[in-house]
Amino acid sequence: MQHRPIKTAVFPVAGQGTRFLPATKAVPKEMLPVVDKPLLQYAVDEALAAGIERLVFITARGKGAIDDHFDMASELVAGLKARGKTAELASLEGTCLEPGRITSIRQQEPAGLGHAVWCARHIVGADAFAVLLPDELLWNPARPALAAMHDAYRQMGGNIISVLEVTEAHTHRYGIVTPGRSDGLLTEVRGMVEKPQVGTAPSRLAAIGRYILQPEVMDVLAKGRRGAGGEIQLTDAMAELIGVQPFHALTFEGTRFDCGDKVGHLMANVALALERSDTGPALRDWLRSLEL
Repeated sequence: MQHRPIKTAVFPVAGQGTRFLPATKAVPKEMLPVVDKPLLQYAVDEALAAGIERLVFITARGKGAIDDHFDMASELVAGLKARGKTAELASLEGTCLEPGRITSIRQQEPAGLGHAVWCARHIVGADAFAVLLPDELLWNPARPALAAMHDAYRQMGGNIISVLEVTEAHTHRYGIVTPGRSDGLLTEVRGMVEKPQVGTAPSRLAAIGRYILQPEVMDVLAKGRRGAGGEIQLTDAMAELIGVQPFHALTFEGTRFDCGDKVGHLMANVALALERSDTGPALRDWLRSLEL
């Protein structure tokens, strides 16, 4: 198979974020901060580090703050420059890309992840593309998840998904891989099932929100078949490509934070703050003082 170039990344960000109410009543959940950077910015930075050229946000009503964050804030920049705030200016790097690199598309109905990805079909065109779920913060600054997947794609072609091994008790929460041959961190995918019933999962390898997919998946999604939860599931569409195109899972090396969950979001804030020189020492001292 020809290795089509990966130029586009799709970010499904249309969810309502009801788990984080009332904070998400007026603020998109993707804009909730982890330390001092919106959650979505971590996924965008990961995509840029992998050489992605075009970013596609699949949005919904009330998500205007996302477009604002990645827009030029001329008055803010001018004010920071006038006051010599170099550190603050540096913190804005990556939040305003050159015109044309970011596109926002409305998902007009909450019909599932597969439907959200399908909304980007005209931008993706005939190229392979990436999908990043911002709720999943995959932390490895030395080797970001999508960059590692891109390296595997250059070698194997086809479709690549990021996976982690979860406990058997949690397999019903994820898309689970039926594994074939393994070579180090790379595993052949022979099947996939979305949220299998407890005790029926074919493995404990769970998809964790990073995908490199061939454009043919859009043809499958266009059929509009409903799966788990009555939604159009991306996992079901990917399963139809198995055996037709190369399909592999790459085990992520790093720390995964489920920031779609309150506890996971809190853990990400604490863990990343502890790694930083400006926040780590004081936070570490405070944590040591607690009687836990």
